[in-house]
Amino acid sequence: MAGTDHTQAPVNGGPIIILAEPQLGENIGTAARAMANFGLSELRLIRPRDDWPNDYAFKAASGADQVIEEALVFDTEREALADLHYVYATSARQRDLIKPVQSPEEAAAGMRERAGRGEKIGIMFGRERTGLENDQVTLADMLIMAPVNPAFASLNLAQAVLLIGYEWFKLAPHTLGDGSREDGPAKSGLRLTQTRPATKDELIGFYEHLETELDDAGFLYPPEKRPAMVLNIRNMFQRTQPTEQDVRTLRGIVSSLSLMRKRRRT
Repeated sequence: MAGTDHTQAPVNGGPIIILAEPQLGENIGTAARAMANFGLSELRLIRPRDDWPNDYAFKAASGADQVIEEALVFDTEREALADLHYVYATSARQRDLIKPVQSPEEAAAGMRERAGRGEKIGIMFGRERTGLENDQVTLADMLIMAPVNPAFASLNLAQAVLLIGYEWFKLAPHTLGDGSREDGPAKSGLRLTQTRPATKDELIGFYEHLETELDDAGFLYPPEKRPAMVLNIRNMFQRTQPTEQDVRTLRGIVSSLSLMRKRRRT
């Protein structure tokens, strides 16, 4: 649908869109166009296959040049997610991981609540052909799965971004025009007064600390089972949605237990 009005003030902000290992510049461009349709302005790329900046991305963006120009490129998932408090992962297939699942509509409502509390939110999309790997999904707090035809469930990258962007945008007050704001009634949920949700960098730091001590204690054994054990442990803590204070407490517990074990050895 055509209908760009350059006299209107742009709507910016919203959740951060993260494309993990995107393969084609054209797909990045069409995803950026979908973002601009629904006021999503921040794009992050993890290990894009082709060179960046990419001329094909600009051409496919159809005018969403600012999204492409300001896109950030990261070498690792940890760097891309480090400053985020809550991450959604998109998937079109069932996973072996125990992870809560929401529809795009349910997820968008949760995003609005979290954004209203000042949390920084990301939505992670996987490669065009294979989607996200399990170790990437493990870093997310919630899975988003759309109700689609199970016999043909795959969406292309831009379609997936468009679907979730639409659900996010339609919940904004007066999205068809004047940009005024209405404050609704107070909602139930976790009240954070002396702390805040932990960032992904803080969580991954805790995971690495815990895994180092578990290796030293001989828990992550045998070696061939270690990767699966690490995934399960990380996913277990991820589901608790710890705060920054929780992470500091957990790290203190791990350090205390480690110190006690080392004293017994001497």
